[in-house]
Amino acid sequence: MTDGRAWEGNWVARLYERVRERGYDSLTAFAEARPAVPLYLLAEELGKDDVVGVQVFRGLLAEAERSHRVTRFVRDVLVREFAESLPDGWPAVLDDANRGEVALALGAWTADTPETHKERVRRAGGALLASPPPPGWRPLGPDDELLRTLLPDEEV
Repeated sequence: MTDGRAWEGNWVARLYERVRERGYDSLTAFAEARPAVPLYLLAEELGKDDVVGVQVFRGLLAEAERSHRVTRFVRDVLVREFAESLPDGWPAVLDDANRGEVALALGAWTADTPETHKERVRRAGGALLASPPPPGWRPLGPDDELLRTLLPDEEV
């Protein structure tokens, strides 16, 4: 698929039309029914030829901002990044063989975080590196206990 076609026409209307066709009243409800699924796969499900992950991301962020649930959205983004970058969960030992995947997941999480939450995400990522979770840990949703400890529900 070419990114260009996804941006033709009213992509927001197209995105929500596809969500409604699948029986959901919001993009958030659609995404929540698919926990830990990377954004690009959500986009493919909504329209392999004309929807891309960044559009799903932007729609989810807009809904989170309207409902004052940005922190939960930010946790959800990490869950989806982990599913893509660390499908087997947190490594037993952080070494040269897997440090790149961990850095990719945490770096993408930081890059995809709204400015209002970047500092909190940096601290949370630092905490994960300083005190690693159990081997194999992979959050399966934004309400994961460890994630909620690292990034509690507190809208800024």
